[in-house]
Parts: sequence; C-alpha cells; structure tokens
Amino acid sequence: MQVPNMLPPIYLDVSQGWETWGGTQPATLDLVVSINMMHISELRCTEGLFKGAGVLLKPGGVLFTYGPYAVDGQISPQSNVEFDRSLRQSNPAWGLRDTALLRQLAEANGMRLERMVDMPANNKSLIFRKL
Repeated sequence: MQVPNMLPPIYLDVSQGWETWGGTQPATLDLVVSINMMHISELRCTEGLFKGAGVLLKPGGVLFTYGPYAVDGQISPQSNVEFDRSLRQSNPAWGLRDTALLRQLAEANGMRLERMVDMPANNKSLIFRKL
C-alpha cells in the first residue's frame, strides 16, 4: 500500500553498519520501527539498531520498538519467563532484552526512552526519542 505523504519503507539489516541502509543520510529520518526483532537476534543486532537510529534520526525523531522485554531485570509474567528460557535454549545469544540495557544503548546514541506502553500478549511498545 502506498500512502501519498509517506516514502516507501527502507529495509534495514541491523547486523550491518548504518552506512549500508539504502544510502540514507545522517539526521534525515523521522521514524525507525523495529518489531519483534531484539529477542530473536544477537545482541550486536540490537546495538546496531540503536547505533543506526542514533545517526539517522533527525532531532526529535522516534525509534519505535515492539516485543517482549525484561523490565529492570524482571521478566513477567511466567509465560515470558518460559519464552525467554526457550529462546536461550534454542540460541544462547537470543532472549528478552532488558529495558535498563536499552536505556543505556539509547543514551549512548543520543536518544532517551520517552515512553513504555503495555501491549497485548505481554509485549510492550518502547518509544525512544532522538535528542
């Protein structure tokens, strides 16, 4: 679906540097969206997402993420604890990322966690704003 006031999406490989993300220039994006990626990829992919967003977002731009997270070291409810365990058994590099770590990554890349919203199925939306 094409929306007249929106450019087509840019597909990002966060395992690669932001320079490979379709020729996007620094400080030109209003929004970066990542849905259900962090818990099923290596930590370096999460780090790459935050590094790239920190460079490519305009001041005031948003990094929007969605998925299951640990919050300040706590995973809940029990179904998310079991989900995290099964992910780590499948691949030790996978698992629910902690919001404390994500706040640190955001701050290291010129962003801050603005809002955390509880969503259905024990997921959360995290909204990071570029400073």
